Amino acid sequence: MSSSSAAHVAGEYDYLVIGAGSAGCAVAGRLAEDPTVRVAVIENGGPDDHYLIWTPIGLAKTVVKPGPYNYGYYTEPQPELGGRTSYQPRGRVLGGSSSLNGMVYIRGHRKDYDDWAALGCQGWSYEDVLPYFKRSENNTRFADTDNPWHGTDGPLYVNDLRSPNPFGHHFLQAAQQAGHALNDDFNGAEQEGFGYYQVTQHNGERWNAARAYLHRGKTTNGQYNDGRHNLAVLIGTQALRLVFEGRRAVGVLVIRDGVQQVLRARREVIVSGGVFNSPQLLLASGIGPAGHLREMGVEVLHDLPGVGENLQDHLDIVLNTQLDSTDLFGATLRGGLRLLKEIRRYRRERTGMLTSNFVEAGAFVKSRPELDRPDLNLVFTVALIGNRNMGSRRKLGHGYSGHVCVLRPESRGAVRLRSPDMREAPLIDTRLMSAPRDMETLIAGIHIMRNIFGQPALKNLGGREMKSESFADEASLRDFVRGHADCLYHPVGTCKMGRDADPLAVVDSELRVRGVEGLRVVDCSIMPTLIGGNTNAPAMMIGEKAADMIRAAQRRS
Repeated sequence: MSSSSAAHVAGEYDYLVIGAGSAGCAVAGRLAEDPTVRVAVIENGGPDDHYLIWTPIGLAKTVVKPGPYNYGYYTEPQPELGGRTSYQPRGRVLGGSSSLNGMVYIRGHRKDYDDWAALGCQGWSYEDVLPYFKRSENNTRFADTDNPWHGTDGPLYVNDLRSPNPFGHHFLQAAQQAGHALNDDFNGAEQEGFGYYQVTQHNGERWNAARAYLHRGKTTNGQYNDGRHNLAVLIGTQALRLVFEGRRAVGVLVIRDGVQQVLRARREVIVSGGVFNSPQLLLASGIGPAGHLREMGVEVLHDLPGVGENLQDHLDIVLNTQLDSTDLFGATLRGGLRLLKEIRRYRRERTGMLTSNFVEAGAFVKSRPELDRPDLNLVFTVALIGNRNMGSRRKLGHGYSGHVCVLRPESRGAVRLRSPDMREAPLIDTRLMSAPRDMETLIAGIHIMRNIFGQPALKNLGGREMKSESFADEASLRDFVRGHADCLYHPVGTCKMGRDADPLAVVDSELRVRGVEGLRVVDCSIMPTLIGGNTNAPAMMIGEKAADMIRAAQRRS
Protein backbone atom coordinates (compact mmCIF):
# COMPACT_ATOMS: atom_id res chain seq x y z
CA MET A 1 0.00 0.00 0.00
CA SER A 2 1.60 3.25 -1.03
CA SER A 3 0.75 6.85 -0.36
CA SER A 4 -1.49 8.88 -2.58
CA SER A 5 0.33 10.25 -5.63
CA ALA A 6 -1.04 13.70 -4.72
CA ALA A 7 0.69 13.66 -1.33
CA HIS A 8 4.29 14.77 -0.89
CA VAL A 9 6.81 13.72 1.74
CA ALA A 10 6.64 16.44 4.37
CA GLY A 11 9.27 15.06 6.74
CA GLU A 12 11.35 12.05 7.67
CA TYR A 13 12.10 10.91 11.18
CA ASP A 14 13.54 7.88 12.91
CA TYR A 15 10.32 7.29 14.84
CA LEU A 16 6.78 8.42 14.17
CA VAL A 17 4.37 8.35 17.12
CA ILE A 18 0.75 8.69 16.02
CA GLY A 19 -1.22 10.17 18.91
CA ALA A 20 -0.13 12.41 21.80
CA GLY A 21 -2.18 10.81 24.55
CA SER A 22 -0.82 9.39 27.79
CA ALA A 23 1.14 6.52 26.21
CA GLY A 24 2.11 8.48 23.09
CA CYS A 25 3.58 11.36 25.11
CA ALA A 26 5.53 8.91 27.29
CA VAL A 27 7.04 6.87 24.46
CA ALA A 28 7.84 9.94 22.34
CA GLY A 29 9.38 11.85 25.23
CA ARG A 30 11.54 8.92 26.28
CA LEU A 31 12.71 8.09 22.74
CA ALA A 32 13.68 11.74 22.22
CA GLU A 33 16.05 11.54 25.18
CA ASP A 34 18.51 10.05 22.71
CA PRO A 35 19.84 13.14 20.88
CA THR A 36 20.98 11.03 17.94
CA VAL A 37 17.42 10.18 16.83
CA ARG A 38 14.62 12.32 15.43
CA VAL A 39 11.13 11.73 16.79
CA ALA A 40 7.82 13.15 15.63
CA VAL A 41 4.57 12.81 17.54
CA ILE A 42 1.44 13.82 15.67
CA GLU A 43 -1.82 14.91 17.28
CA ASN A 44 -5.15 15.58 15.62
CA GLY A 45 -6.11 18.04 18.35
CA GLY A 46 -4.56 21.29 19.45
CA PRO A 47 -2.36 22.56 22.28
CA ASP A 48 -3.24 21.98 25.91
CA ASP A 49 -2.48 25.50 27.15
CA HIS A 50 -5.98 26.43 28.31
CA TYR A 51 -7.25 27.21 31.81
CA LEU A 52 -10.00 24.58 31.50
CA ILE A 53 -7.27 21.97 31.21
CA TRP A 54 -4.82 23.26 33.81
CA THR A 55 -7.49 24.09 36.42
CA PRO A 56 -8.59 20.76 37.91
CA ILE A 57 -12.26 21.70 38.21
CA GLY A 58 -12.26 22.46 34.48
CA LEU A 59 -12.96 18.82 33.75
CA ALA A 60 -16.61 19.57 34.52
CA LYS A 61 -16.68 21.47 31.20
CA THR A 62 -14.29 19.48 29.03
CA VAL A 63 -15.66 16.01 29.76
CA VAL A 64 -19.43 16.45 29.63
CA LYS A 65 -19.87 16.97 25.88
CA PRO A 66 -17.96 16.99 22.59
CA GLY A 67 -15.84 20.07 22.05
CA PRO A 68 -12.47 21.35 20.93
CA TYR A 69 -10.64 19.04 23.37
CA ASN A 70 -12.97 16.05 23.32
CA TYR A 71 -14.00 13.68 20.52
CA GLY A 72 -17.15 12.88 22.48
CA TYR A 73 -17.94 9.57 20.81
CA TYR A 74 -21.14 7.58 21.30
CA THR A 75 -21.58 3.83 21.20
CA GLU A 76 -24.16 1.90 19.28
CA PRO A 77 -27.47 1.42 21.14
CA GLN A 78 -26.94 -1.13 23.90
CA PRO A 79 -29.63 -3.84 24.25
CA GLU A 80 -28.94 -4.48 27.94
CA LEU A 81 -29.21 -0.75 28.67
CA GLY A 82 -32.70 -0.47 27.25
CA GLY A 83 -31.39 0.62 23.85
CA ARG A 84 -29.46 3.61 25.24
CA THR A 85 -26.25 4.80 23.64
CA SER A 86 -23.23 5.28 25.87
CA TYR A 87 -21.22 8.50 25.84
CA GLN A 88 -17.46 8.07 25.40
CA PRO A 89 -15.31 11.17 26.06
CA ARG A 90 -11.82 10.91 24.55
CA GLY A 91 -9.11 13.54 24.55
CA ARG A 92 -8.53 15.40 21.28
CA VAL A 93 -5.65 17.57 22.53
CA LEU A 94 -2.03 17.24 23.56
CA GLY A 95 -2.03 14.89 26.51
CA GLY A 96 -5.09 13.06 25.19
CA SER A 97 -7.51 11.96 27.87
CA SER A 98 -4.99 12.88 30.60
CA SER A 99 -6.01 16.46 29.76
CA LEU A 100 -9.67 15.69 30.58
CA ASN A 101 -9.71 12.98 33.20
CA GLY A 102 -10.28 12.96 36.95
CA MET A 103 -6.52 12.87 37.61
CA VAL A 104 -6.83 9.79 39.85
CA TYR A 105 -3.50 7.96 40.12
CA ILE A 106 -4.24 4.24 40.31
CA ARG A 107 -2.18 1.42 38.84
CA GLY A 108 -4.50 -1.54 39.32
CA HIS A 109 -3.91 -4.68 41.33
CA ARG A 110 -0.58 -6.50 41.13
CA LYS A 111 -2.37 -9.74 40.17
CA ASP A 112 -3.81 -8.03 37.08
CA TYR A 113 -0.33 -7.86 35.59
CA ASP A 114 0.61 -11.33 36.79
CA ASP A 115 -2.48 -12.50 34.88
CA TRP A 116 -1.06 -10.92 31.71
CA ALA A 117 2.17 -12.84 32.16
CA ALA A 118 0.20 -16.06 32.73
CA LEU A 119 -1.62 -15.42 29.44
CA GLY A 120 1.73 -15.50 27.65
CA CYS A 121 2.66 -11.80 27.75
CA GLN A 122 6.28 -12.30 28.72
CA GLY A 123 7.80 -9.38 30.60
CA TRP A 124 4.49 -7.91 31.80
CA SER A 125 4.15 -9.32 35.33
CA TYR A 126 3.82 -6.90 38.23
CA GLU A 127 7.50 -7.19 39.07
CA ASP A 128 8.29 -6.42 35.42
CA VAL A 129 6.09 -3.30 35.17
CA LEU A 130 6.66 -1.85 38.66
CA PRO A 131 9.99 -0.23 37.69
CA TYR A 132 8.25 1.65 34.88
CA PHE A 133 5.51 2.91 37.15
CA LYS A 134 8.20 4.12 39.54
CA ARG A 135 10.29 5.65 36.75
CA SER A 136 7.40 7.77 35.55
CA GLU A 137 6.30 8.90 39.02
CA ASN A 138 7.30 11.93 41.07
CA ASN A 139 5.34 11.25 44.23
CA THR A 140 5.93 14.10 46.65
CA ARG A 141 4.44 12.25 49.63
CA PHE A 142 7.36 9.82 49.58
CA ALA A 143 10.09 12.30 48.62
CA ASP A 144 12.03 11.77 51.85
CA THR A 145 11.47 8.02 52.18
CA ASP A 146 12.78 4.88 50.56
CA ASN A 147 9.44 3.45 49.46
CA PRO A 148 9.54 0.18 47.48
CA TRP A 149 6.38 0.99 45.51
CA HIS A 150 6.83 4.62 44.53
CA GLY A 151 9.14 6.80 42.48
CA THR A 152 10.08 10.33 43.44
CA ASP A 153 12.04 11.76 40.51
CA GLY A 154 9.96 10.93 37.43
CA PRO A 155 8.26 13.45 35.15
CA LEU A 156 4.69 12.73 36.34
CA TYR A 157 3.81 14.63 39.50
CA VAL A 158 1.59 12.70 41.93
CA ASN A 159 0.27 14.44 45.01
CA ASP A 160 -2.23 14.18 47.81
CA LEU A 161 -5.29 16.36 47.39
CA ARG A 162 -4.39 19.95 48.22
CA SER A 163 -7.74 20.96 49.76
CA PRO A 164 -9.75 17.83 50.58
CA ASN A 165 -13.50 18.37 50.73
CA PRO A 166 -14.94 17.80 54.22
CA PHE A 167 -17.51 15.40 52.81
CA GLY A 168 -14.73 13.02 51.82
CA HIS A 169 -13.93 12.71 55.52
CA HIS A 170 -17.59 12.01 56.28
CA PHE A 171 -17.59 9.25 53.66
CA LEU A 172 -14.51 7.58 55.15
CA GLN A 173 -16.04 7.82 58.64
CA ALA A 174 -19.20 6.16 57.32
CA ALA A 175 -17.11 3.38 55.75
CA GLN A 176 -15.48 2.70 59.10
CA GLN A 177 -18.88 2.68 60.79
CA ALA A 178 -19.95 0.04 58.25
CA GLY A 179 -16.99 -2.12 59.27
CA HIS A 180 -14.52 -1.35 56.48
CA ALA A 181 -10.81 -0.68 56.91
CA LEU A 182 -8.97 2.43 55.72
CA ASN A 183 -6.06 2.40 53.26
CA ASP A 184 -3.79 5.41 52.78
CA ASP A 185 -2.07 4.06 49.63
CA PHE A 186 -4.04 2.17 46.99
CA ASN A 187 -0.81 1.68 45.00
CA GLY A 188 1.23 0.27 47.86
CA ALA A 189 1.36 -3.08 49.59
CA GLU A 190 -2.40 -3.67 49.41
CA GLN A 191 -5.15 -2.19 47.27
CA GLU A 192 -8.20 -3.15 49.33
CA GLY A 193 -9.78 -0.58 51.64
CA PHE A 194 -11.12 2.98 51.78
CA GLY A 195 -9.16 6.21 51.48
CA TYR A 196 -8.35 9.38 49.59
CA TYR A 197 -7.00 9.17 46.07
CA GLN A 198 -3.71 10.65 45.02
CA VAL A 199 -3.94 12.84 41.94
CA THR A 200 -1.76 13.88 39.01
CA GLN A 201 -1.44 17.51 40.08
CA HIS A 202 1.39 19.89 40.90
CA ASN A 203 0.97 23.19 42.75
CA GLY A 204 -2.79 22.81 42.44
CA GLU A 205 -2.73 22.39 38.64
CA ARG A 206 -3.42 19.37 36.44
CA TRP A 207 -0.23 17.59 35.41
CA ASN A 208 -1.11 15.80 32.21
CA ALA A 209 1.07 13.52 30.07
CA ALA A 210 2.09 16.35 27.74
CA ARG A 211 3.30 18.40 30.67
CA ALA A 212 5.18 15.38 32.02
CA TYR A 213 6.85 14.17 28.83
CA LEU A 214 6.69 16.85 26.14
CA HIS A 215 6.99 19.98 28.28
CA ARG A 216 5.33 23.25 27.48
CA GLY A 217 6.43 25.43 24.62
CA LYS A 218 5.15 27.82 22.02
CA THR A 219 3.07 26.73 19.09
CA THR A 220 4.11 28.12 15.70
CA ASN A 221 2.51 26.96 12.45
CA GLY A 222 1.45 23.68 13.99
CA GLN A 223 4.89 23.00 15.50
CA TYR A 224 4.92 22.58 19.30
CA ASN A 225 8.46 23.42 20.35
CA ASP A 226 9.77 22.33 23.74
CA GLY A 227 13.42 23.14 23.13
CA ARG A 228 14.51 19.66 22.03
CA HIS A 229 15.59 19.96 18.42
CA ASN A 230 15.12 16.23 17.80
CA LEU A 231 11.45 16.15 18.91
CA ALA A 232 8.71 17.49 16.65
CA VAL A 233 5.20 17.66 18.10
CA LEU A 234 2.80 18.30 15.24
CA ILE A 235 -0.68 19.41 16.27
CA GLY A 236 -3.71 19.71 14.01
CA THR A 237 -2.46 16.69 12.10
CA GLN A 238 -4.99 13.96 11.26
CA ALA A 239 -3.66 10.50 10.41
CA LEU A 240 -5.53 9.04 7.42
CA ARG A 241 -3.75 5.73 6.92
CA LEU A 242 -0.45 4.01 7.40
CA VAL A 243 1.97 3.84 4.47
CA PHE A 244 3.64 0.54 3.65
CA GLU A 245 6.36 -0.67 1.33
CA GLY A 246 5.54 -4.32 0.93
CA ARG A 247 4.65 -5.41 4.45
CA ARG A 248 6.82 -2.86 6.22
CA ALA A 249 5.32 0.30 7.70
CA VAL A 250 7.36 3.27 6.50
CA GLY A 251 5.15 6.23 7.32
CA VAL A 252 1.71 7.73 7.63
CA LEU A 253 -0.49 9.71 5.30
CA VAL A 254 -1.82 12.76 7.15
CA ILE A 255 -3.85 15.83 6.41
CA ARG A 256 -2.75 19.23 7.77
CA ASP A 257 -4.41 22.50 6.89
CA GLY A 258 -6.42 20.68 4.23
CA VAL A 259 -3.32 19.30 2.48
CA GLN A 260 -2.43 15.61 2.36
CA GLN A 261 1.18 14.85 3.23
CA VAL A 262 3.31 11.81 4.00
CA LEU A 263 5.49 11.61 7.10
CA ARG A 264 8.09 8.86 6.88
CA ALA A 265 9.83 6.77 9.54
CA ARG A 266 13.30 5.37 9.01
CA ARG A 267 12.98 2.92 11.90
CA GLU A 268 9.46 2.40 13.26
CA VAL A 269 5.90 3.68 13.21
CA ILE A 270 4.23 3.66 16.63
CA VAL A 271 0.44 3.84 16.79
CA SER A 272 -0.78 5.47 20.01
CA GLY A 273 -4.24 6.63 19.03
CA GLY A 274 -6.02 5.06 21.96
CA VAL A 275 -8.49 2.23 22.34
CA PHE A 276 -10.86 3.49 19.66
CA ASN A 277 -8.57 5.23 17.18
CA SER A 278 -5.66 2.76 17.14
CA PRO A 279 -7.77 -0.13 15.81
CA GLN A 280 -9.57 2.33 13.54
CA LEU A 281 -6.24 3.35 11.95
CA LEU A 282 -5.13 -0.26 11.54
CA LEU A 283 -8.44 -1.14 9.90
CA ALA A 284 -8.36 1.90 7.61
CA SER A 285 -4.84 0.81 6.60
CA GLY A 286 -5.89 -2.72 5.64
CA ILE A 287 -4.95 -4.59 8.83
CA GLY A 288 -7.81 -6.43 10.51
CA PRO A 289 -10.60 -8.94 9.87
CA ALA A 290 -10.57 -9.46 6.10
CA GLY A 291 -14.35 -9.77 5.79
CA HIS A 292 -14.99 -6.45 7.52
CA LEU A 293 -12.28 -4.70 5.48
CA ARG A 294 -13.82 -5.89 2.22
CA GLU A 295 -17.25 -4.74 3.35
CA MET A 296 -15.75 -1.29 3.92
CA GLY A 297 -13.98 -1.27 0.56
CA VAL A 298 -10.51 -1.39 2.15
CA GLU A 299 -7.79 -3.38 0.41
CA VAL A 300 -6.62 -6.18 2.73
CA LEU A 301 -2.94 -5.91 3.58
CA HIS A 302 -3.03 -8.43 6.43
CA ASP A 303 -5.95 -10.48 7.76
CA LEU A 304 -5.71 -9.99 11.53
CA PRO A 305 -9.03 -11.02 13.15
CA GLY A 306 -8.39 -9.51 16.60
CA VAL A 307 -8.15 -5.87 15.51
CA GLY A 308 -11.03 -4.06 17.20
CA GLU A 309 -12.15 -7.08 19.22
CA ASN A 310 -11.83 -7.61 23.00
CA LEU A 311 -13.19 -4.15 23.93
CA GLN A 312 -13.64 -3.91 27.72
CA ASP A 313 -14.66 -1.08 30.02
CA HIS A 314 -15.56 -0.71 33.65
CA LEU A 315 -19.30 -1.02 34.23
CA ASP A 316 -20.54 1.79 36.46
CA ILE A 317 -23.63 3.18 38.11
CA VAL A 318 -24.15 6.29 40.24
CA LEU A 319 -26.17 6.70 43.45
CA ASN A 320 -27.09 10.31 44.24
CA THR A 321 -28.04 12.07 47.48
CA GLN A 322 -29.29 15.66 47.34
CA LEU A 323 -28.01 17.80 50.20
CA ASP A 324 -28.14 21.59 50.40
CA SER A 325 -24.54 22.45 51.27
CA THR A 326 -22.23 24.76 49.34
CA ASP A 327 -19.32 22.58 50.42
CA LEU A 328 -20.70 20.37 47.66
CA PHE A 329 -20.74 21.48 44.05
CA GLY A 330 -24.06 22.48 42.54
CA ALA A 331 -25.49 24.77 39.86
CA THR A 332 -27.34 27.15 42.20
CA LEU A 333 -27.12 30.87 43.03
CA ARG A 334 -25.54 30.12 46.41
CA GLY A 335 -23.15 27.68 44.79
CA GLY A 336 -22.19 30.28 42.22
CA LEU A 337 -21.40 32.87 44.89
CA ARG A 338 -19.27 30.32 46.75
CA LEU A 339 -17.48 29.50 43.50
CA LEU A 340 -16.61 33.17 42.91
CA LYS A 341 -14.86 33.25 46.28
CA GLU A 342 -13.09 30.01 45.43
CA ILE A 343 -11.90 31.42 42.10
CA ARG A 344 -10.24 34.32 43.89
CA ARG A 345 -8.69 31.90 46.38
CA TYR A 346 -7.36 29.69 43.60
CA ARG A 347 -5.80 32.62 41.77
CA ARG A 348 -4.01 33.73 44.95
CA GLU A 349 -3.03 30.40 46.49
CA ARG A 350 -3.77 27.54 44.05
CA THR A 351 -5.85 25.97 46.83
CA GLY A 352 -9.55 25.46 47.55
CA MET A 353 -12.45 23.90 45.69
CA LEU A 354 -10.99 24.58 42.24
CA THR A 355 -8.24 22.05 42.95
CA SER A 356 -10.86 19.32 43.42
CA ASN A 357 -11.06 16.42 40.99
CA PHE A 358 -14.63 15.81 42.26
CA VAL A 359 -13.85 12.10 42.84
CA GLU A 360 -11.74 12.67 45.94
CA ALA A 361 -12.18 9.48 47.97
CA GLY A 362 -12.99 5.89 47.19
CA ALA A 363 -12.44 2.24 47.89
CA PHE A 364 -11.58 -1.13 46.46
CA VAL A 365 -13.76 -3.90 47.90
CA LYS A 366 -14.83 -7.48 47.20
CA SER A 367 -18.34 -8.43 46.21
CA ARG A 368 -17.69 -11.89 47.70
CA PRO A 369 -15.20 -12.65 50.49
CA GLU A 370 -13.63 -15.64 48.72
CA LEU A 371 -12.20 -13.49 45.90
CA ASP A 372 -8.42 -13.11 45.66
CA ARG A 373 -8.63 -9.35 44.98
CA PRO A 374 -11.20 -6.53 45.00
CA ASP A 375 -13.63 -6.67 42.09
CA LEU A 376 -15.46 -3.41 42.90
CA ASN A 377 -14.35 0.20 43.00
CA LEU A 378 -16.49 2.61 45.04
CA VAL A 379 -15.93 6.29 44.24
CA PHE A 380 -17.22 9.16 46.35
CA THR A 381 -18.01 12.32 44.39
CA VAL A 382 -18.59 15.75 45.93
CA ALA A 383 -21.30 16.62 43.40
CA LEU A 384 -24.40 15.04 41.93
CA ILE A 385 -23.54 13.02 38.85
CA GLY A 386 -26.02 11.42 36.52
CA ASN A 387 -26.70 10.26 33.02
CA ARG A 388 -29.28 11.80 30.73
CA ASN A 389 -32.11 10.25 32.76
CA MET A 390 -31.20 12.16 35.92
CA GLY A 391 -32.23 15.66 34.84
CA SER A 392 -30.46 18.99 34.41
CA ARG A 393 -27.62 20.19 36.63
CA ARG A 394 -29.69 23.11 37.86
CA LYS A 395 -32.57 20.84 38.79
CA LEU A 396 -30.23 18.49 40.67
CA GLY A 397 -28.77 21.22 42.89
CA HIS A 398 -26.17 20.29 45.51
CA GLY A 399 -25.35 16.86 46.80
CA TYR A 400 -22.92 13.96 46.76
CA SER A 401 -22.85 10.74 44.82
CA GLY A 402 -21.23 7.35 44.78
CA HIS A 403 -19.98 5.48 41.74
CA VAL A 404 -20.21 1.71 41.96
CA CYS A 405 -17.85 0.19 39.41
CA VAL A 406 -17.31 -3.42 38.30
CA LEU A 407 -13.55 -3.72 37.88
CA ARG A 408 -13.31 -6.88 35.76
CA PRO A 409 -16.47 -7.23 33.70
CA GLU A 410 -16.90 -10.34 31.59
CA SER A 411 -18.67 -8.50 28.76
CA ARG A 412 -16.68 -7.89 25.58
CA GLY A 413 -17.39 -5.45 22.79
CA ALA A 414 -15.79 -4.38 19.52
CA VAL A 415 -14.67 -1.40 17.46
CA ARG A 416 -15.27 -1.35 13.72
CA LEU A 417 -15.04 1.10 10.87
CA ARG A 418 -18.08 3.17 10.17
CA SER A 419 -16.22 4.46 7.13
CA PRO A 420 -12.66 4.05 5.82
CA ASP A 421 -12.25 7.79 6.42
CA MET A 422 -10.42 8.40 9.72
CA ARG A 423 -12.16 11.75 10.03
CA GLU A 424 -15.40 9.94 10.81
CA ALA A 425 -16.03 8.41 14.23
CA PRO A 426 -15.50 4.66 14.52
CA LEU A 427 -18.35 2.29 15.26
CA ILE A 428 -18.17 1.42 18.97
CA ASP A 429 -20.20 -1.42 20.48
CA THR A 430 -19.36 -1.97 24.15
CA ARG A 431 -21.97 -4.73 24.64
CA LEU A 432 -22.29 -3.69 28.26
CA MET A 433 -23.84 -6.30 30.57
CA SER A 434 -24.00 -8.87 27.79
CA ALA A 435 -22.43 -11.21 30.37
CA PRO A 436 -25.05 -11.81 33.13
CA ARG A 437 -22.50 -11.90 35.99
CA ASP A 438 -21.68 -8.22 35.44
CA MET A 439 -25.17 -7.19 36.57
CA GLU A 440 -24.92 -9.42 39.65
CA THR A 441 -21.58 -7.93 40.68
CA LEU A 442 -22.88 -4.40 40.16
CA ILE A 443 -25.94 -5.08 42.33
CA ALA A 444 -23.69 -6.42 45.09
CA GLY A 445 -21.74 -3.17 44.94
CA ILE A 446 -24.91 -1.09 45.11
CA HIS A 447 -25.85 -2.80 48.37
CA ILE A 448 -22.39 -2.10 49.83
CA MET A 449 -22.49 1.58 48.84
CA ARG A 450 -26.05 2.13 50.13
CA ASN A 451 -25.06 0.55 53.44
CA ILE A 452 -22.23 3.09 53.76
CA PHE A 453 -24.48 5.99 52.77
CA GLY A 454 -26.88 4.87 55.50
CA GLN A 455 -24.30 5.17 58.30
CA PRO A 456 -24.57 8.04 60.84
CA ALA A 457 -21.53 9.96 59.55
CA LEU A 458 -23.45 10.70 56.35
CA LYS A 459 -27.05 9.99 57.28
CA ASN A 460 -27.07 12.49 60.15
CA LEU A 461 -26.10 15.29 57.78
CA GLY A 462 -29.52 15.04 56.16
CA GLY A 463 -30.11 14.78 52.46
CA ARG A 464 -32.46 12.87 50.20
CA GLU A 465 -31.58 9.73 48.30
CA MET A 466 -32.59 10.15 44.67
CA LYS A 467 -34.41 7.34 42.86
CA SER A 468 -35.04 5.73 46.26
CA GLU A 469 -38.07 3.91 44.84
CA SER A 470 -35.67 1.98 42.61
CA PHE A 471 -34.35 0.05 45.59
CA ALA A 472 -37.71 -1.14 46.92
CA ASP A 473 -37.38 -4.68 45.51
CA GLU A 474 -35.16 -6.78 43.26
CA ALA A 475 -37.13 -6.10 40.08
CA SER A 476 -37.03 -2.33 40.63
CA LEU A 477 -33.30 -2.45 41.31
CA ARG A 478 -32.62 -4.32 38.08
CA ASP A 479 -34.73 -1.81 36.16
CA PHE A 480 -32.68 0.98 37.76
CA VAL A 481 -29.45 -0.69 36.63
CA ARG A 482 -30.68 -1.13 33.06
CA GLY A 483 -31.84 2.48 33.00
CA HIS A 484 -28.73 4.11 34.49
CA ALA A 485 -25.64 1.89 34.25
CA ASP A 486 -22.94 3.00 31.86
CA CYS A 487 -19.20 2.90 31.14
CA LEU A 488 -16.65 4.59 33.38
CA TYR A 489 -14.53 5.78 30.42
CA HIS A 490 -11.72 3.26 30.94
CA PRO A 491 -11.82 1.31 27.63
CA VAL A 492 -9.02 -1.15 26.84
CA GLY A 493 -8.17 -4.21 24.82
CA THR A 494 -8.89 -3.60 21.12
CA CYS A 495 -5.33 -4.38 19.93
CA LYS A 496 -4.80 -7.23 22.34
CA MET A 497 -1.35 -8.41 23.35
CA GLY A 498 -0.92 -12.18 23.40
CA ARG A 499 0.96 -15.29 22.36
CA ASP A 500 1.07 -16.68 18.83
CA ALA A 501 -1.61 -19.27 19.57
CA ASP A 502 -4.15 -16.62 20.57
CA PRO A 503 -6.37 -16.00 17.51
CA LEU A 504 -7.33 -12.52 18.77
CA ALA A 505 -3.80 -11.36 19.58
CA VAL A 506 -2.92 -8.25 17.56
CA VAL A 507 0.51 -7.51 19.04
CA ASP A 508 3.19 -9.66 20.62
CA SER A 509 4.81 -9.07 24.01
CA GLU A 510 7.00 -6.35 22.50
CA LEU A 511 3.88 -4.64 21.09
CA ARG A 512 4.82 -5.40 17.47
CA VAL A 513 1.84 -5.83 15.17
CA ARG A 514 1.67 -9.39 13.94
CA GLY A 515 2.15 -10.09 10.26
CA VAL A 516 3.82 -6.80 9.33
CA GLU A 517 7.12 -5.09 10.10
CA GLY A 518 8.17 -1.76 11.54
CA LEU A 519 4.84 -1.20 13.34
CA ARG A 520 3.90 -1.23 17.02
CA VAL A 521 0.83 -0.26 19.04
CA VAL A 522 1.56 1.53 22.30
CA ASP A 523 -1.49 2.43 24.40
CA CYS A 524 -4.19 0.77 26.51
CA SER A 525 -5.59 -1.04 23.49
CA ILE A 526 -2.82 -3.64 23.98
CA MET A 527 -4.15 -4.70 27.40
CA PRO A 528 -5.37 -8.32 27.17
CA THR A 529 -7.60 -7.82 30.22
CA LEU A 530 -8.88 -4.78 32.07
CA ILE A 531 -6.93 -3.79 35.16
CA GLY A 532 -8.60 -3.09 38.50
CA GLY A 533 -8.39 0.69 38.48
CA ASN A 534 -8.06 3.84 36.39
CA THR A 535 -6.12 3.51 33.15
CA ASN A 536 -4.11 6.75 32.93
CA ALA A 537 -1.09 5.66 34.99
CA PRO A 538 -0.94 2.25 33.25
CA ALA A 539 -1.01 3.98 29.85
CA MET A 540 2.11 5.96 30.76
CA MET A 541 3.73 2.80 32.12
CA ILE A 542 3.07 1.14 28.75
CA GLY A 543 4.71 4.08 26.97
CA GLU A 544 7.71 3.96 29.30
CA LYS A 545 8.20 0.22 28.81
CA ALA A 546 7.70 0.45 25.05
CA ALA A 547 10.46 3.03 24.76
CA ASP A 548 12.91 0.62 26.38
CA MET A 549 11.80 -2.24 24.11
CA ILE A 550 12.15 -0.08 21.01
CA ARG A 551 15.64 1.05 21.99
CA ALA A 552 16.66 -2.53 22.78
CA ALA A 553 15.40 -3.71 19.38
CA GLN A 554 17.42 -1.00 17.67
CA ARG A 555 20.58 -2.09 19.51
CA ARG A 556 20.01 -5.67 18.36
CA SER A 557 19.58 -4.69 14.71
